[in-house]
Amino acid sequence: MSQALKQKIIDKAKDIGIDKIGFTHAEPFYSLEDKLIKQQEKGHHSGFEHKVIEERIYPEKIFDEPKSIIAIALAYPSKMRNKPPRVKGERRGEFARASWGVDYHVILRDRMNQLIEYIKEEAQAEGGLDVDFKPMVDTGELVDVAVAQRAGLGFIGRNGLLITEEFGSYVYLGEIITNIEFESDEEVPFGCGDCMRCVDACPTDALLGDGRMNAQLCLSYQTQTKDYMPEEFRRKMGHVIYGCDICQIVCPYNKGKDFHFHEEMEPDPENTNPELKPLLTISNREFKEKFGELAGSWRGKKPLQRNAIIALANYRDYSAVPDLLNVIDSDPRPMIRGTAAWALSKIMTRRPNEDVLEFLEEAVLKETEEETIKEFRGAIEDLKEALAKRRK
Repeated sequence: MSQALKQKIIDKAKDIGIDKIGFTHAEPFYSLEDKLIKQQEKGHHSGFEHKVIEERIYPEKIFDEPKSIIAIALAYPSKMRNKPPRVKGERRGEFARASWGVDYHVILRDRMNQLIEYIKEEAQAEGGLDVDFKPMVDTGELVDVAVAQRAGLGFIGRNGLLITEEFGSYVYLGEIITNIEFESDEEVPFGCGDCMRCVDACPTDALLGDGRMNAQLCLSYQTQTKDYMPEEFRRKMGHVIYGCDICQIVCPYNKGKDFHFHEEMEPDPENTNPELKPLLTISNREFKEKFGELAGSWRGKKPLQRNAIIALANYRDYSAVPDLLNVIDSDPRPMIRGTAAWALSKIMTRRPNEDVLEFLEEAVLKETEEETIKEFRGAIEDLKEALAKRRK
């Protein structure tokens, strides 16, 4: 029964908008155990992963009598159909491609729920078989790319992403554990060969070259933290205020790959390339209305506001000086004020101003947090140095 059901599921998957589907057994992912333990010991994990390593390796720890895992992939766009108009003096940030359109967790759960309902109906028609399912996306216990690789959807590249033949790495992944036994699909062999383009292109050397990474160094991770971004990452962030696509952009498997199969994945350019200065004072309500559907909003507005400030500094946008002064004067959050002080010093290096220096010297006296005081002191010293050079 399961082989006939498998083909029906494959056909149904196409009908409901699943671009690729594969099946694998539910044996433990033994090859992950040593890697995950060492990743944690070295502090290379992001902290966003599921905390219990055993539950990431052994499906039986999270599901009663698992027999198979169904893996799915949905292709997402890599290019915008419409970009926001270019306006002189208007600086915009950018969300990485995986955050375009509606939050992919919502999209994938919808597709998996539709598939599960269909399988339940088929099982009922075959005599009311007792079937059970556990769907998950990247917030679940299992490692998505490991499941997808074993289910034959593609191979894990040197950048740690799943690379498919049809869609490159521009795919969202999800999986369903079930107590139905299906024949496993054939795994796809490693296809990177000697290519090291992603490793060489990574601006922070986060990629280790064998599919693993030091997540703490990844720019995508750094854009999602809520505290100060370490200064060594700020310039490298550029103007991408959420995520990072560099290792995907340089991958040969992604050359010419751009798919627009799902309307809900299409980006709204005003959201995925937002103006930066309005972000600095956006209210919680406005933020939810504008960005609430994006995957990149999951950490709230604080990281994105910090990143917008850094992006303005990277643009050297002198027109943002009044906005940054206002942030320092009125924003209640020390980290945002400190980042704004740093950004001011970077923007004004070529055009130092005594009044701004005096403003920062007065503002720092109100600060009480050590790290924020350090940011202000650094900005003050940079401006003093710039002024001294100008006087020579």
